[in-house]
Order: sequence, then structure tokens, then C-alpha cells
Amino acid sequence: MKAHEEAAHGSEGASTTHFGFEQVAESAKAQRVADVFDSVAERYDLMNDLMSAGLHRLWKQFTIAQSGVRPGSRVLDVAGGTGDLSRAFARRVGPEGQVWLTDINNAMLTRGRDRLCDKGILLPVAQCDAEKLPFPSGWFDCVTVAFGLRNMTHKDAALAEMRRVLRPGGRLLVLEFSRIWKPLAPAYDFYSFRIIPRLGKMLVRDEESYRYLAESIRVHPDQETMKTMMEEAGLEKVEYFNLALGVVALHRGFKF
Repeated sequence: MKAHEEAAHGSEGASTTHFGFEQVAESAKAQRVADVFDSVAERYDLMNDLMSAGLHRLWKQFTIAQSGVRPGSRVLDVAGGTGDLSRAFARRVGPEGQVWLTDINNAMLTRGRDRLCDKGILLPVAQCDAEKLPFPSGWFDCVTVAFGLRNMTHKDAALAEMRRVLRPGGRLLVLEFSRIWKPLAPAYDFYSFRIIPRLGKMLVRDEESYRYLAESIRVHPDQETMKTMMEEAGLEKVEYFNLALGVVALHRGFKF
């Protein structure tokens, strides 16, 4: 079995997967993740700003810059949550283009839709599973997923679906936490496992959800493994850009 495969098989043959550092039944993970995001949705953006000192905005701007999206493009924002990327893409594609905001979690999607509406941006939204996208093959010029892939049970299936809905010449961009430069790992671990859960406890009254989010980063594939997974999903010319010394990586691949 390959090292990056999601599922493992216990002694009784039941498929399991990671939920942070915990091994859970595959059938249980989706609900556990849903519970996390139901809990944090209301203050998700505030926590992002605090946890990253606002850097997440720069990482998303870099993603937009690497997307190749132009007026008239069709864009799919997978696990788009509170809509940061969708809002920026909407400005780029203009009235002739199309941006879909999607998320599997209703609380996050509702918050994203409401934030966009408050800014006068009306986009199509869809609550859907990234592993079973309800869109025709070859429809989108660009598909993005930002800080969502690591929460998916079958990352390989999700990547294959995102490739399926790309048109020939289209590109997939995956913005996700990754492996930090090794000398900084101890300090980063202290911040992730001591400081972030305390912030979650103070601001969201939910320490455990933010402990899970920190753990989910550690079990997510590293940069090279993620590159290989995208290639195995059929994407070509896959490359990645390390941001903030590897705290985050942007992977980009094309469908030809």
C-alpha cells in the first residue's frame, strides 16, 4: 500500500482514515469534520487572521496571480468556505465569466454566500462533496481548493474529480498547509499545539476543533508527495511554490 493512501485496514478489515492524529472509520470522518466546521464557521475568518497574522490573505493573492484566470473564465472554488477566493475571482472574470462557490459544509457555505452578498457579489453556490462534483466534464478553466483538501477522506478521488471538470488546458491549484523548513519545526510545533488551541478556546470556545486543525496539517502529505498525488490523478506539469518557508505550499497542475 502506498504511503500517501488515505485508507488503512484494521484487523477486522474495516477501512479507516486520519482524523487528526486519531484513526477513525472512513464512514465517520465526514461527520467529524462537519462538526468541526459547524463549530468554527462564525469566527473562521477572525481566527484565520489571528493564526496567520494576516498572511493567509497574501497566500490567496499569490494563488490568484498564478491562476491564469482572465475576463470570461469559468472558475470552480472547491471547499471555498467563506468565499475569499471566489470574491477575488469574481472581480477577475467579470460579467462574462462564471465563478462557483462550493463547500460540503452548509454553515461555511452559508457564511461565504452571505459575505459575498453583503459586498454586492451574487455568485452561484452549491453544497457538494468534492469527491462527487455535480458539474459536467471539461467545463472549468480553473479549479482551486484552499485549505480544504487535507480534510477530505479520499484525496485521490477529489483530485481526480477536480481534474475531470477541467477543460483541456485548464489548471488546478491546491493551496494547503505543508512541511515547514526543518530548523523551524520545533517552534512551529509549539505554536500549533500550544497557542492555536488556546486561541480557539478563548475566541470560539472550542479548543478541540483547533487542536484537530493543527493535527490535520501534520498528517497531510508533504510537498513532494502532494505533487506525486496530483500526477497520479492525471495532472501534468505539476509544480509547487513554498510560501512562508513551507508553512504553506501552492501546487499547480494542468490538464492536457
